Amino acid sequence: MSSPEQWTRPVGQPGAGPRSTDVTAATAGTPTRDQVIAGLRATTEGGADLVQLLTPEGERVHHPDFDIEVTPEELRGLYRDMVLIRRADREGNALQRQGQLGIWVPLLGQEAAQIGAGRAMKPHDMAFPSYREHGVAWCRGIDPTEILGIFRGTDHGSWDPLAARFHLYTIVIGNQCLNATGYAMGQRFQGKVGDDDGEATICFFGDGATSQGDVHEAMVWASVYDAPVVFYCQNNQWAISEPIERQTRVPLYQRASGYGFPGIRVDGNDVLACLAVSRWALDECRHGNGPVLIEAFTYRMDAHTTSDDPTRYRLSDELEAWKLKDPIERVRVHLVKQQWADQEFFDSVQADADELAARLRDFCVNMPTPGPERIFSEVYAQESPQVRAQRDEFLDYMAGFADAHAGGEH
Repeated sequence: MSSPEQWTRPVGQPGAGPRSTDVTAATAGTPTRDQVIAGLRATTEGGADLVQLLTPEGERVHHPDFDIEVTPEELRGLYRDMVLIRRADREGNALQRQGQLGIWVPLLGQEAAQIGAGRAMKPHDMAFPSYREHGVAWCRGIDPTEILGIFRGTDHGSWDPLAARFHLYTIVIGNQCLNATGYAMGQRFQGKVGDDDGEATICFFGDGATSQGDVHEAMVWASVYDAPVVFYCQNNQWAISEPIERQTRVPLYQRASGYGFPGIRVDGNDVLACLAVSRWALDECRHGNGPVLIEAFTYRMDAHTTSDDPTRYRLSDELEAWKLKDPIERVRVHLVKQQWADQEFFDSVQADADELAARLRDFCVNMPTPGPERIFSEVYAQESPQVRAQRDEFLDYMAGFADAHAGGEH
């Protein structure tokens, strides 16, 4: 297990990330030359404290503090998870471009960060996502079809959060961190932590969200109350059009020391490292030693959303550098090198992915449009007289348009 010294290493000592002292450059409208170079360097380094178990070349390496043994079957399962959720993501992107969805939030490039963390959870753990965690949803048994309504504008999510142990997507940046901390505080107050059977909560957010007050407030409360919550930051290098060097002067994982709990940086494109570190962090929390901050150092290979054009703010060289660290390819190479999978296996996974995409498309194209009464039906567990009155007034108003049309008025 990692020593406490790892979590409190101050900036400027060996292993600490570079600290920018150019405040003007950090707030400039156009990236400076040094900022561009720093961004490109980040694509090949990640820092001395980066936890990695599987290199981009598919070589298995070991870590003194975080290491796991996986069977061939388990690794094939992780590979299948990543391939299928990437295929579902690409189909969601295509459906939006064809007018079937109002917007889509891609996860391309972040499959390992999400599948590793999602598979580290135990059934009774709770997850709080943002709006990009399609891979974590997959791990919690949420079928991709259940996500489509959010982006088609027909619902806010069709699953039961308590039954799935996976909260509904949160659109407001960083707000889920407060929700997760409150839930985790409840776990502690109810005595659901303290041993191997304890509960833990994990909260997912991006690097840009760390500039939101909600995230800071959540970490303060979590620290004060020893809440069993893992703050899982997927640092994909860009908060829409703002690079990470404009968000912080120190590596994000080092911020944890300011709140008094451990911070770890893991290779977010290494599914084994994400699995190992997430397992450790969740176990720490379930035993009452939380909170923990994980910075999954990854990269957003696509746009922030389908309404974004990343070519306007980032360099193609940066994208090409990260393509060499593809999270799926390194697992495929390792499986081949170890002779743990043959072509028949890879073909079967691809067939499953194509079948999932076809099912997703069919569901989306044929998804019924709910009536206007739907917006009033799930406001409260029990119907409120005020909401009922508002519904009746609105439906009467809408019916007036139908009567006017039937009477020949336009």
